[in-house]
Amino acid sequence: MTQRRSPRRAATVAALALAAAVVPLPDAPPAGTAYAAVAPASDELRAGDSGPAVEAVQERLADLGYWTDGADGEFGTETALAVQALQKAAGIARDGIVGPDTRAALDEGVRPSASTSEGRAVEIDLDRQLLMTVEDGEVRQVFSTSTGSGEPYTSRGERHIATTPAGSYQVFRDVDAWDPGPLGALYRPKYFNGGIAVHGYGSVPPYPASHGCARVSLKAMDRLWESGYLDVYDTVLVR
Repeated sequence: MTQRRSPRRAATVAALALAAAVVPLPDAPPAGTAYAAVAPASDELRAGDSGPAVEAVQERLADLGYWTDGADGEFGTETALAVQALQKAAGIARDGIVGPDTRAALDEGVRPSASTSEGRAVEIDLDRQLLMTVEDGEVRQVFSTSTGSGEPYTSRGERHIATTPAGSYQVFRDVDAWDPGPLGALYRPKYFNGGIAVHGYGSVPPYPASHGCARVSLKAMDRLWESGYLDVYDTVLVR
């Protein structure tokens, strides 16, 4: 038996169907929209996320000089390290997550300043655990680094303290390969103070953790080789 709708119910159903059909879809954000408009400030972005919001954050980081290895919309290791570098410069929690405090730092355009005023140099900020390429007093790119932990360790039967001494140095030797050593292999090291080098490493925590070298990620070390800021005789200022 067929059920008949009342005239009033049929009219209501038709009106609802018509309303649903004409509800406009949200417009796509216009080109050049600020990153904060792509992802609401209440949302967090972290490693493993992807999409336009991540890409917008990557672009903003790059604009400020934090190296991300490109804006591809994928929140990977290099993006997390760039976020940590921003957090270090801003003096906020170094968790690698883009939350409210990190978005505020992006809005404010937080970036570290240089100590050198002339020529090309790499500066290593021990307090903030940052490595920067600098030209004529202007910071070009910023990398997260991990320097000497301050903890004791033993090498070749001798006891040492893991420190990265402050001072002005020059690169005197480099190895374009994994360089084996008593404490493990270093990726493409640039030696500037005895056995202390800027080098790539598989782990770059946001705090001092090395035996004295300045660790950066493997991809960041490739970038530093390409940049020409760590050629032999170039300046490395540890401060």
